[in-house]
Amino acid sequence: MAPASGTTTPDVVKLILSDVNLGCSPNPLKLEPCPLMMNETATEQDDLLAEAESGPRASASLEDHPNTAPGLLSPDPQMAAILARIALTLAPDYKTIPLAEARRLFEAASRPWSEGAPAMDTRPLSISLPDRTLRARLYLPEAGPLHSVAVFVHGGGWTFGSIDTHDGTMRRVAAATRCPVLGVDYRLAPEHPFPAPLDDVLATLEFVEQGGLGEPLLPHSIAVAGDSAGANLALAALISRRDAGKAALAAGALFYGCYAPEFSTASHAAYGGGAYLLTSANMRWYWRNFLGELADDTASLAAPLRVDLAGLPPLYLSAAGFDPLRDDTVMLAQRLAEAGVSFRFDHVPDVVHGCLRMARELDASQRMIEAAGDFLAIHLE
Repeated sequence: MAPASGTTTPDVVKLILSDVNLGCSPNPLKLEPCPLMMNETATEQDDLLAEAESGPRASASLEDHPNTAPGLLSPDPQMAAILARIALTLAPDYKTIPLAEARRLFEAASRPWSEGAPAMDTRPLSISLPDRTLRARLYLPEAGPLHSVAVFVHGGGWTFGSIDTHDGTMRRVAAATRCPVLGVDYRLAPEHPFPAPLDDVLATLEFVEQGGLGEPLLPHSIAVAGDSAGANLALAALISRRDAGKAALAAGALFYGCYAPEFSTASHAAYGGGAYLLTSANMRWYWRNFLGELADDTASLAAPLRVDLAGLPPLYLSAAGFDPLRDDTVMLAQRLAEAGVSFRFDHVPDVVHGCLRMARELDASQRMIEAAGDFLAIHLE
C-alpha cells in the first residue's frame, strides 16, 4: 500500500531517528533535519537527545522546561482551548471512587471524542478462548477481501478503556492506514493484573493469524498498534512473540506509551503535577493496578523498556511534548537504537497525553495518526 500524500504545518515536530536501521549507524542518535522539523530549536533537540542518552534524571526543575511557565498551558491554540474547556469541568479522582463507577464515568467522558470520526463498516466479533470470551470490533475502511489487518490495543492505564472509548481513534487509524483495524477488550487490572492483559493481546494476534477474520493471515500482513498502556502491551506482545520463536509481524505503532514504572524523569517532574491531564500520582496507581504482586523494579515484560529489544519489527513511536510519559518514549528510542531496530520517532510538542482521541479538534493529533498510518501502510503487505 502506498502512503497517502498530505500537507504538514509547523506545529508538528518530527525527529527522524531511523530511516532503515539506526542501530547500524556509527552515531545512531544524531538528529538529522527533515522538512517537518519547523518548530523545535536546536537546543530543544539537544535536550531531548541528552535525556535519551543519559536516561532518567533524578530530579528536574521547571526551569528545564520553559513552556511550563505559570499561565501557559500550551502554545498550540487548539490544545490550549481543549485544556481550558476541560479545566471548567469537575473531574473525578478515579482512585477514590468505586471502580465500577469510575469506569462508567470514564466511558461517558470518552464517548463524545468519537463523534465525527470517519464512517465505515464495522463488524462485531467475539474471540472465544478456553476460559474467557473477548469482545472485539473490526473496522473496514474499504470494501473488498481482507489481506492485512492492524490490531489496536486501547489505552486507559490497564484499568479503564474499551473498544467504545477508542472507537473514534480506531476509525481514524483505519482510515489513515487504509486497512482493517481490529480492536479488542482485553481484561483489565486490578482484577486481572499482568500478564492477563498481555495474554489477551497475544491471543488476539493468534486469532487473526489462524483465520478468525475469515482466511488465515501471515505475520507480515499483521501489524499491532496501541496508545499509552496499549502501547506497552503492543510492544510486550512483539517481544513475547520473538521470544517464542514466532515470525515477526509487519510493524508496530506505539503512541505515547508507558514502558517502565520510572518516575524520576524530567518529563514527570515538569508535566506530572496536574496541569496536563495525566498526573504522576495517577500513573503510579495505574502501574500498581497492572503490576499486581510484581515490584516496581520488575524486569518482566510488564516493563518492556527493561528487556532485550533486538530483533523487533519496524516501529513507529510518538511522544507528546506535555506528557509526564514523554521520556518513556525517548528512552525507548535510545534502547531501540542500541538494539539495531528500525524505527521512526515523532516528538509532537505542545500536546498532552491522551491527545490521540482529540483528533477531531486537534490537528496535531490527526497528523500523528496519519504519520503512523503511512508508516504501517508501507510495511503491511
